[in-house]
Amino acid sequence: MKKIFKIISLILFLSSYSCYSQQMVMITDDLPKLKSNEQQFLNKPLKNLIKEIKPEIKTAFGTVDTPSYFSFIFLTPAELNKRVIGRKSISLYVYLREPFDWNFDKRTKGHEYEWTSADLEKYGNLTVVRIKVIERVEE
Repeated sequence: MKKIFKIISLILFLSSYSCYSQQMVMITDDLPKLKSNEQQFLNKPLKNLIKEIKPEIKTAFGTVDTPSYFSFIFLTPAELNKRVIGRKSISLYVYLREPFDWNFDKRTKGHEYEWTSADLEKYGNLTVVRIKVIERVEE
């Protein structure tokens, strides 16, 4: 009986390591999946949504108007400033229930637009109320 219990315990332990979930957005072209699955993120913390995105968020803009929202872009500010005809860029807009403090003057000089792990920690508990994905092609 002890052997059977040990074998079953070992199987369950090993199977828990083999099960993993894949992130919903593996490349930026997958971002529209977030909009089509918007219901699973509504009224949940922002960190739950960010956790589903594998491509690095390189640029973020916080808008503190009503409604408040973040605009996440997967290009650096330098890449955004370069005009490349035919380049496709995708932005993710996440509207939030609570107002938040986003002041460029209080952010590190030269890195005002970068999304950092500190930002995720600071704003991660804000509640998502809407998701919007906008694709643009440079002409």
